[in-house]
Amino acid sequence: MVSSVEGKIIFRAERFVIVESGGIGYRIFTTSDAIHTLAKNQKIIKFWTHLYLREDTVELYGFLEYSELEFFEILIQISGIGPKSALGVLAVAPLDTLKKAISSGETSYLTKVSGIGRKIAEKIILELKDKMGKIGSAEEGIFLREEGDVLKALRSLGYSLEEAREALKKLPSEIEGAEKRVKEALKILGQLSS
Repeated sequence: MVSSVEGKIIFRAERFVIVESGGIGYRIFTTSDAIHTLAKNQKIIKFWTHLYLREDTVELYGFLEYSELEFFEILIQISGIGPKSALGVLAVAPLDTLKKAISSGETSYLTKVSGIGRKIAEKIILELKDKMGKIGSAEEGIFLREEGDVLKALRSLGYSLEEAREALKKLPSEIEGAEKRVKEALKILGQLSS
């Protein structure tokens, strides 16, 4: 089993990278967020990996953080969720935000993923809610809805999902309210592009 791959990225595509390690090139499927992060980084990189084997498929999925790999492996154990859908879920929001959304029953994050409708989103929440712990509160539910609104607003202004998520990660937590968060995110995006 291939548990991790460390090496130099020799090729990037939209859904995967090729990492050369020991003279072998490994095609590793990963999130668009990871590919965007790696575009800035030309150093040796380490992926935590999951080897996905089926009769007609052998694929390697990689994650920059071990916690993302663990979450991915939990997701693909759910009936109806394959590795591509699980990657899509991880690409929607930062892992902590996803965990809070699941624990508070917020399906809107999951239904943004292609192939995941309301019923499958509810199934994911039902199966994972206990595993995510009791971290969801009413206040966190409001925060998650606001964050979703901020993402929507930034996307409607022409920013990519990756850019919007990057700005959200850099927002100070003390800024409350969707409108204020959008204004602050726009300032951050302005600084990133200059």
